[in-house]
Amino acid sequence: MRIAIYGREFNNTVLPYVKEVFNALEQNNIQTIVYDKFHQFIADKVSLPETVKTFDGNAALVGQADLLISLGGDGTLLDTMALVRESGIPVIGINFGRLGFLASVNKDDISIAIIALLNNQFSLDRRSLLRLESENNLFGEENFALNDITIHRRDDSAMMLVNAYMNKEFINSYWADGLIIATSTGSTAYSLSCGGPIIYPSSQSFVITPVAPHNLNVRPLIVPDNVSLTFEVEARSAKFLVSCDSRTETVDKSVKITVKKADFDVNLIRLNQESYLTTLRKKLLWGIDTRNY
Repeated sequence: MRIAIYGREFNNTVLPYVKEVFNALEQNNIQTIVYDKFHQFIADKVSLPETVKTFDGNAALVGQADLLISLGGDGTLLDTMALVRESGIPVIGINFGRLGFLASVNKDDISIAIIALLNNQFSLDRRSLLRLESENNLFGEENFALNDITIHRRDDSAMMLVNAYMNKEFINSYWADGLIIATSTGSTAYSLSCGGPIIYPSSQSFVITPVAPHNLNVRPLIVPDNVSLTFEVEARSAKFLVSCDSRTETVDKSVKITVKKADFDVNLIRLNQESYLTTLRKKLLWGIDTRNY
């Protein structure tokens, strides 16, 4: 088995767990390929076998790894989408952050998780992504998002008006700080904090969630994932913000944004003892009631 490793810079409290990951991989004779920038960061901190290789992007990763392990929180795992893209390489996250909803492996279960990967004791959870289209080619080849695409006012600007259309049919004009277009995966992220619903991953739908709407009767709207959504912004400010997961651009208000389902899915690894509903209860305390215990 060949395993790719992706991570960000970390503080010293995380170092023992990073060492444990590489020790477990070496002890099980797993060929390892490490993201180049992360390799540079850990080279003098972690003892790495001489057989370790590096990669610097999607082209160097495809065909070189059977799966990818993300070391960090959910944001770190989202970064890996730009690396795996349409390759189908499965991704699993070891959580060094706080919540770890997507990066579901606890840092105290590293060895157990790696043994489970070696023994194929996991399933693949296919997740849809969003694709952003615009006349100025925002985000270039990385114009996709696993969690959400957001349209948001800048910190120094007033409330904005966003006109939304579905397959060219008018939906609504949102007076708000912005809009979130979230996948079922992203329904438990920013959208949830703004009052959006939890969407089961296989539901084949997206949700449009307003951010701080200035209208009491505006609510999140669930739409099928085979539609085309278009957004036009009116605002006092000349510019607004658009983000694809953790990537953000400042955009002129004349730019029209179109959001569709991406033409590829990604594979998240789910260990056999895990389930989506179990993760909801454990990580978000969903449905927890003291009367049940």
